[in-house]
Amino acid sequence: MPANTLNASAAPSKLNLIGLEQQALAEFFEGLGEKSYRARQIMGWLYRRGVVKFQDMTDISLRVRRQLDLVATLDLPRVIRKEESSDGTRKWLLDVGSGQAVESVFIPEPNRNTLCISSQAGCVLDCSFCATGQQGFNRNLSAAEILGQVMIVKRDMGPDVALSNIVFMGMGEPLANYRNVVPVAKLLVDDHAFGLSRRRVTISTAGLVPQLTRLGEDCNVALAVSLHAPNDSLRDELVPINKRHPIKELLDACWCYAEQLASRQVTFEYVMLRDVNDSPEHARQLIKLLRDRPAKVNLIPFNPFPGARYECSTASVITDFCERLRSSGIVATIRRTRGDDIAAACGQLAGQVRDRTRVRLGDKTFRSVRL
Repeated sequence: MPANTLNASAAPSKLNLIGLEQQALAEFFEGLGEKSYRARQIMGWLYRRGVVKFQDMTDISLRVRRQLDLVATLDLPRVIRKEESSDGTRKWLLDVGSGQAVESVFIPEPNRNTLCISSQAGCVLDCSFCATGQQGFNRNLSAAEILGQVMIVKRDMGPDVALSNIVFMGMGEPLANYRNVVPVAKLLVDDHAFGLSRRRVTISTAGLVPQLTRLGEDCNVALAVSLHAPNDSLRDELVPINKRHPIKELLDACWCYAEQLASRQVTFEYVMLRDVNDSPEHARQLIKLLRDRPAKVNLIPFNPFPGARYECSTASVITDFCERLRSSGIVATIRRTRGDDIAAACGQLAGQVRDRTRVRLGDKTFRSVRL
């Protein structure tokens, strides 16, 4: 039984049931002397119907609802601010306590609606082209805080707007918060919760290889890898985790993961930085890495943020880079920039990170941080 479900009635504070997997919920109810099927009931009310008050769960007896009120809670993050872009993209700033706030982004498209969620307050990985990385790092989000983002957006968008895709591409490195991200991902694909296809849930990583290896065994959802450079010397500069897990080690883990995927394909994110990683030679190096592999490349025009030292590649350079990949047989797309007028585009999420440790990958203190 997970530690946070033991002796719930004796706990000094109420247990937040949001984000607990079905087995953990079942054990929680058994600890209260109730049948394990109560877990499926609660999940249906929470994730299918969006009900977050025990008193409104009418097919659960009044006695049980009163007991739940004493020992458990269904707390969601508080919405601080909502913004809407001219292109329909929406962003939520959510209070996660102690002066910290994170951002979630809803991106509507003709054939799908994508929600981008955060997993940390700040980020420890310090990628040089990302606003979140420049904030420093405060803490991991709990499973309730991560899944709460999905629930809040579903509530605000209403029953007529379905979330077809969930991507862990907001603030933070998801695999650095493995213990909380994986249970949420499992709930997103659980038929008793959100019931999404595994192909519709994507976990992104900048390259935490040990956690990536575990992920293939624990939760086989879609994978996106923040590559951004085709050689180690440049990637060391752009994505400092590369110093710990260089490209070959990362790609070997990716190909092993792809063997377990239903789609057998890994998406590689590649931000286009003017005169940094966008030359024909960079394209040739990338082709050498990915040709004849189960790889898709998503080229991302760089989105500026205050203090950024990069510029976006020109449209013609991005198009040429993409065509070089395609002509070699690699599936390649160019991401359309969405929500940049409200700082909701890829790489722009900053949230509100206060009392931060300022720990980053490049700091001398980084080795003391457990990933």
